[in-house]
Amino acid sequence: MERLILDTTVLIAAERATAAIEDVVQDDDDVAIAAITAAELLVGVQLADRRRRASRGKFVDDLLASVPVEAYDLDTARAHAELLAYARRQGQTRGAHDLVIAATAHARARIVVTADAAGFHGLPGVDVRLLEPRE
Repeated sequence: MERLILDTTVLIAAERATAAIEDVVQDDDDVAIAAITAAELLVGVQLADRRRRASRGKFVDDLLASVPVEAYDLDTARAHAELLAYARRQGQTRGAHDLVIAATAHARARIVVTADAAGFHGLPGVDVRLLEPRE
């Protein structure tokens, strides 16, 4: 069993069926998402066109009812500060939300599962597992 945190890219791929999460997540894994991921998904529902809003809303509601959401607390804030300072010292541009997800993973000893490893690659104390797209 591994402790995993799912990046938004993985959940979008799951909704669109463009990747198989079961390829990287086992039945006995402890899976969660970061609070910022919940926000990103909820924004996606708000911005969806009328045709897709209901199905996207159901997908997000079902997900939020079944997958724990890790809070952005003081431990996460400390990890976030450490990772942000590291990225700045390295002259690397990182997405703000990716850094929050990485910080949440770092603070909770979780592995980031993502379809876009570039946002997380090389961050100290952050392990990454890549979800490959379906062929």
